[in-house]
Amino acid sequence: MPWTQARRVKAAVNPYVKLPRTSLRPTRDASTYKEFDATELFCPRCRRAVPVRKRLLLVLPEGDKYEYLCAFCSSTVGTKITRGQPPVRLIV
Repeated sequence: MPWTQARRVKAAVNPYVKLPRTSLRPTRDASTYKEFDATELFCPRCRRAVPVRKRLLLVLPEGDKYEYLCAFCSSTVGTKITRGQPPVRLIV
């Protein structure tokens, strides 16, 4: 009988024997968290964290550029470029 099976048999008989813990959480790779949208950012004019509005600023070849605006004073508090599609190749 292998050592791990013997230990499990002992644990079934003796509830005070600790078995190695296995992770119950599902494994997540980096592709799970590819895109985030901000809901609140720090506004330097209001001097606090405020809700933001997302506005499309530019459509670029490498992706769309968005601007985050303060919901109260409409000042720019951040930008973001989404790269959802591969770049467009032009054949001339």
